[in-house]
Amino acid sequence: MAHPEFQVSNGNDDKFYFNLTAANGQVILSSQGYKSKDGCKSGIASVKKNSSNKKNFERKDSKDGLHYFVLKAANSKVIGKSQMYKSNESSENGIQSIKTNAKLGKINYL
Repeated sequence: MAHPEFQVSNGNDDKFYFNLTAANGQVILSSQGYKSKDGCKSGIASVKKNSSNKKNFERKDSKDGLHYFVLKAANSKVIGKSQMYKSNESSENGIQSIKTNAKLGKINYL
């Protein structure tokens, strides 16, 4: 597999999901479930479009003190969620990684 990429898979619930991977193959953003493959492709296009605007990233803290963020579209709907990070700095690095890798990511159907 060539990274970065959007890995699209069909879940056990018959919905389609994508993960955006960084150049090292690590998953940096995971999607919600989509009813169709075309819907999932639209979600990927939305990531590519909306990840360039820092205002579309909403930073959050989990109950156990870890940090994460969600990427939102212009309509405020969540497009994807990050992994959990131990520090705010790591979370910010994750945002920068998405800004870079979303533009370069090709779609790979698993």
